[in-house]
Amino acid sequence: MLQVFEAMTIVLTDMAGLVGVLLILSAYGLGQFGRLKMDTAPALLMNLAGASLVLVSLLFRFNLSAFVVEAAWALLSLFGLVKLVLKKRS
Repeated sequence: MLQVFEAMTIVLTDMAGLVGVLLILSAYGLGQFGRLKMDTAPALLMNLAGASLVLVSLLFRFNLSAFVVEAAWALLSLFGLVKLVLKKRS
């Protein structure tokens, strides 16, 4: 039974990571084609959610370089979101 749970966990975390990559690449692609401004909340949220999902997948199959890239991506996206909120308040 434990093996089934471990296999399901790996599948779910892999799916989370793939959805995260899809979000990040979609935001980037939409930005490149002029369909999404990269400094807007939707783009920043897509990047933050995507990086966070990839980080979740890395909890089960850790890779230091991927972790550093995704953590930086998430932090930069979060910084951009905070900047947007503060800009709207002033």
